Amino acid sequence: MLDLSGFLPHDPFQRLTIALCIVGLLLATTFAFALKPKDKESSVGGLGAYLKFIYGCFLKPHTGDGSGSQQDALESFYKAQASVYDATRVNLLRGREDMLGLVAAQLKHRADAGLISQRPVWVDQMNVFLSVPNFFRAVYVVDLSPSLCEMARKRFTRLGWTNVKVICQDARAFRLHEHESQADRHKTPVSQGQAIQDLDENADAGGAELVTLSYALSMIPEFYPVIDSIDSLLSSSGICGVIDFYVQNQVDFRGRNYMGGAIDRHCMWLSRVFWRTWFEIDRVNLEAARRDYLEYRFGTVLSVNARNNFFGTGIKLPYYIWVGCSKDSQTSIQRLAEIDAAATESPYLSALDLQTGATQTDVEIHSKAYESAIVNLQSSLPLPATWYQNHHWRIHYDSSLPKHTRFNNSYIYAFTWEDDVADMRLLKPTSNDVVLAIGSAGDNILAFCLENPRRVHAVDLNPSQNHLLELKVAAFTALGYQDVWQLFGAGKHAAFKALLIEKLSPHLSSEAFQFWLHNGPSVFSPSSRGLYHSGGSGYAISAAGWLFRVLGMSDDVKKLCAAQTLNEQREIWHRSIKTVLHSKILTYAILGNAKWLWKALGVPPAQRALIEADFRKQANSPGSQTATARHTAADEYMAFHTLPSDDVLNSPPGNAIYAYVLATFEPVVNTTLLSTSNHYYVLALLGHYTPHSHPTYLSPRAHAKLSKPHAFAGLRIHTDELSEVLARMRPATLTIVVVMDSMDWFPRAGGQAVRQIRALNRALRVRGRVLLRSAGLEPWYLGVFARSGFVCRRVGVRTPGGCVDRVNMYASTWICTKEGGVEGEDDGVRSGEVELAELELEEPAMRMD
Repeated sequence: MLDLSGFLPHDPFQRLTIALCIVGLLLATTFAFALKPKDKESSVGGLGAYLKFIYGCFLKPHTGDGSGSQQDALESFYKAQASVYDATRVNLLRGREDMLGLVAAQLKHRADAGLISQRPVWVDQMNVFLSVPNFFRAVYVVDLSPSLCEMARKRFTRLGWTNVKVICQDARAFRLHEHESQADRHKTPVSQGQAIQDLDENADAGGAELVTLSYALSMIPEFYPVIDSIDSLLSSSGICGVIDFYVQNQVDFRGRNYMGGAIDRHCMWLSRVFWRTWFEIDRVNLEAARRDYLEYRFGTVLSVNARNNFFGTGIKLPYYIWVGCSKDSQTSIQRLAEIDAAATESPYLSALDLQTGATQTDVEIHSKAYESAIVNLQSSLPLPATWYQNHHWRIHYDSSLPKHTRFNNSYIYAFTWEDDVADMRLLKPTSNDVVLAIGSAGDNILAFCLENPRRVHAVDLNPSQNHLLELKVAAFTALGYQDVWQLFGAGKHAAFKALLIEKLSPHLSSEAFQFWLHNGPSVFSPSSRGLYHSGGSGYAISAAGWLFRVLGMSDDVKKLCAAQTLNEQREIWHRSIKTVLHSKILTYAILGNAKWLWKALGVPPAQRALIEADFRKQANSPGSQTATARHTAADEYMAFHTLPSDDVLNSPPGNAIYAYVLATFEPVVNTTLLSTSNHYYVLALLGHYTPHSHPTYLSPRAHAKLSKPHAFAGLRIHTDELSEVLARMRPATLTIVVVMDSMDWFPRAGGQAVRQIRALNRALRVRGRVLLRSAGLEPWYLGVFARSGFVCRRVGVRTPGGCVDRVNMYASTWICTKEGGVEGEDDGVRSGEVELAELELEEPAMRMD
């Protein structure tokens, strides 16, 4: 470190004098740059621009006319820095390009969908995303500062954009019909023989398709009439984009279901006080009412909360991006009912009468989304943001509920560990089928969509799992095959953020877009480990890769995944990798660790209890006291609702897990060729897929099918418990239900399994089928199926040395077919528990084929 103490005088007065001289020199330099005469067409750049910015923002005295008007204040503030406005605002006013990219993507989608029949009109600044002179019929830039308006006119003249008009006017007073002859003719009605000028511009023939406000709303004192005027400017298919600074407390917005998500919206107390006070010096107001009224007045399409580190990593300036539309554009009761019918498989009978209530005698079953929409309409509030999306794949859910927030905005599975080829072979879905399946990472949902059934309902309680499915669906809708492969085959994409904003955003719900804007750039970055090293399952893949590197086996792993024959694959396996994966030390330390099984692999204690029960049965040895204690602890776990206790997770695994792992991997290597036909283990070993070994949905043929228009018209994504979704399904409408291994998660006690199986019976048609996999050879809950109107048939079993499917992770696969209804369906939990006790005394009615 350089020590300057020897060069400085010891007298404090002299030191103060030197310090003042340095500050004075800095100020003099700043004033010199700021006041230096410039050629009319030139602009200041580099250090000079920022010195002029500092002078205009923090040092320059007020030089207005003393009127105290907003225009006088703005002109006094901007006149000295108008020439460097763009050069200095690139870093200070972050997110402007993102906002313009988002609204440009929305406009292009609307134009492609035929919602915009003529060249659009834009009121407000986008040539990077859309050709301003070619795409827009007219662009109006409205600002109250004469200096900024003059700079804008010079710029557009230099660019040759004759369709751009700069209006120096108060935004509250701007009326489109005064400048657009088409709007004027359309908006001049005649009453009793006299022309009446209608200020409401909202019409297909005369309104603007785009209105944007870039860091302007916070500088307008009377913001209510400005926001009201936006609605009058927009056409029925128009959108509005706003970006601005803000600070807000979570107490203000808690309980609102129409703002499109609240990721990072809350600002700390110190941030709220500091930024609000700081900006008030320059008449910039950050109170929450501006954004709140904007969200109340319009429907939210996309919403983003972000931070700008312009002043350093320790000082973060909050800003938001909001994209919206008229809140009445999707509020047709008929439209709501039609969308709701697709979510509940209900027939569309009649619209709900808001004045008198439901008129039909047989009350319809409605989704939670529909009920929330009706409540909002009755309160004159906008609909939840999902209703304003371009697609209605995602069903609205309350993201603030503890059952969703407990996942901490993270998914467990980045890939699906179920053999979709085996599923399609067993179920043979047709165009008449209505499918309900657990979503997980969405791979199996896409496999069903390839079979083109009438409807596919994807269900997952974890919102982030559904965000991943949404991203995949949006990618097929908007991207070419190479981009899709980079995202989900290689797991990396260098231009992910650009793809997200410019192409994917019109096809994502607001919640999903926020999630991927916050997480996607780091997940898909070329410098990261990729998509499949993220989420809970990513810990397992990362740990395996780390272990192979430490042991010097990385080359053998690559050779194993590239082997062209089974003999070559077996030789590499037995020579090298088997000694590690089948090590008892590894199994006891990692694979047999209950916390690891739950956090990384998603294996709950109740499922582990099934594995241990089969192990004891096969060994013909009675359960020890320790095993009994473990079983009791596992029964305390309430599936899908609470996390396992530390006592359960810390219980010793015994030899059951070791035997289970041994029976899983060995047959896979001996009977399936990883390099061409078993992408599950290629992914587990390499952390990505290869062009020769990948899921069905990642083939070029699958992309050609899934990228067609309306390929996902029948898809509905539910963020809820399976039992909640089943309860809101019209009875006897589902034909196929895939529950994966979720039944293993239920404990014997409590009646949860009884209730869910009865709900399955109620929602399924006669001869409808439930496909399930289990870690047990004969799981206990099959008896519940048998007494609840199902015939259970085992269609796959893991035999010594053989594979039940390519994954071979589960001991058995079952299809339970509904043959009849359930008596006393509404008897309640008590009767369900009694019936369960009776079922355990009887032999289950099932066939093992």
